[in-house]
Order: sequence, then structure tokens, then C-alpha cells
Amino acid sequence: MDRTGPTDDRVVGIDVGGSGIRLALAPGGWPADLSGARIRELAAPARITEGGHDAEALLTRLLPALDALVAGLPPGARIGAVAVGATGMALLGRHLAAALPAPLARATGADRLVLAGDAVTAHVGALGRRPGVAVAGGTGLVAIGLHPDTGWYRADGWGQLLGDCGSGGWIGRAGLEAALRAFDGRTGGSTALLAAAEHRYGPVTGLPAALQPRPDRAALLAAFAPDVVGAADGGCPVASAIVRRAGEEIADAAAAAARSAALSAPQVALTGGLFTLARLREAALAALDDRLPAARPHRPDGPPLLGALRLAAGAAGTAGTALPWPLDPPLLDVRTMPA
Repeated sequence: MDRTGPTDDRVVGIDVGGSGIRLALAPGGWPADLSGARIRELAAPARITEGGHDAEALLTRLLPALDALVAGLPPGARIGAVAVGATGMALLGRHLAAALPAPLARATGADRLVLAGDAVTAHVGALGRRPGVAVAGGTGLVAIGLHPDTGWYRADGWGQLLGDCGSGGWIGRAGLEAALRAFDGRTGGSTALLAAAEHRYGPVTGLPAALQPRPDRAALLAAFAPDVVGAADGGCPVASAIVRRAGEEIADAAAAAARSAALSAPQVALTGGLFTLARLREAALAALDDRLPAARPHRPDGPPLLGALRLAAGAAGTAGTALPWPLDPPLLDVRTMPA
């Protein structure tokens, strides 16, 4: 049965994504959705440096928003746990894991801190405690399978330079490449995408200087993904091929996660802002039906922010450092906050 700790507790969930940060405060009972939560959103993407996540930059943005979020709690109310889900936590989260506990303990007075990769918060938000596969699609992309006995299994999520195939950043880059091919007069170009790129970014000759030095270039590339899908809806064959290939990449990641988790007929949830693009979602489901025909599509319960709240609720309702999901540091860890 889904349950958590004392109902007079509050829990905090924090979702650190490639295009922004979302925070939520909710009652400590198991949240079915976000309807009872107090939410704040920051247009501040995660900043990745050579050493991984820039924890100081994150805290500079996060702590004032967190103070405002928890202000005005009723007398006797307390925060039992905080959960932070961050893109790249499993690979680039060492600094976050070291830097977050003390400031978050001071800001919230919570007893426990859950640190999770965005794949885990996406899975828990979409599927709760059910086994299956969740594909989290936004600026980046990662698939994760959960087997009830053996744990978590990731596929992709390797970042903009090495993977995230089928993601918003991947689609945006492919679309801009086609735009530049049209500008040059090379084969494989699209005049529709060239026009869309100039409308969004200005003259394409300025794109290298505008994108290369930016730490948030993945988010800037992902901003072009809706234009690519829109061009496909308008009949552009190059854009249509990009969307079709993205759907195949998404299905490949989901099928790989299912195989690794030994799930023969998994529930599969496509979650994240990328899948609000109807044509892309349809392409992913069509490819999934080909690669994993026994899969059962599942409408997500909610977004990764809901997953963060559920992780916090699970930590607030358990003794010691146990969680009702398998721990797998650094993908999923729970810590006792410093006094």
C-alpha cells in the first residue's frame, strides 16, 4: 500500500533540469498528483562545469526560492524530507551530493535528503512504485527500467555531446544542421527549417558564435525542436525524417532499458515536455510497437517534480535511511541531514 510518514509533515521536491528548476512543497502523505502542492519555477538551467554540476551556482538560485516556498508554514508543521532530482546526477553529481546537505538542512530543518538522477524522478513521477520503463524526454533524454527484485537500469542519458539521442537538444541540432545545409546549398538541407531558424535565432551566420560558448547551449538547441516538429507537420520531408528518426532513438532506449531489467512486457511511460509534441510522441510509440511489441503504454501519473515529492514522502515515512525503492548511489541515495 502506498503510504508515507505523519500527515502533519511536509515534504519538498526539487527538479533540476536542463532548462530550469522547479520546487514543490506538499503534505507528507503520498501525492497522487501535484494538485495539493505549492510550486515555484525558476528559468535557470543546470550549469555543468568541468567538475560536474556547479553546486554553488545552483544554491545561489535555489535557496531564495526555497525560503519563499516554505515561508508561512502553520505552527507545528515541519518538513520531514527533501528530495532533489537533477539531470546528470548519476554522472556529474558528486559536487551536488557534497554541497547540498548542509544548506538544505538549514533552509528546511528536514531530517532526510534524497538525491536522485532525473531518470529516477521521472520514473517515480510517471509510474510510482510500479515496475516498468520510463523515458524522460526534454532538453536531454534517458530511459530507465525498474525491476522489483534487481533494481534500476539506465539507457542513454549520456549528455548532449555523447548521447541523449532523440532528445530536444538532439532534434534541435539535427534541424539546425539541415537549415545550414540549405544555406550552403548542400544536399539534405531544408529551406523550411532555414526559415524557421532565421525566425528564431536571426541570421544563421551568427549561430556558431551564439551557441558555442554558451553553457546552456543544449537548452538553446532544444528550443528549436518544436520548430522542427512544426515543419514536419507542415509537410517538410527533411523535418519529417528527423522526427521519425528521433522516435526510433527513443524506442531504442526504452527497449534497451526493458531488456536490461528483464522486463518482457513492461509498462512504458513517456514523460517530460518533449512528449507534448504530438507528432514526436506518435513516432516514438509507433517505433516502440515495432521494437517492443509487448510493451503497454502508460499515461504518466505526473512529471519528474511529482517523482521528487514522492521520493521525499517515501523518505519521510521510513525509518533510518531505507526507501521503498532500491537504492543505487549515485543514481538514488538517501542521507540523514546534518544537525
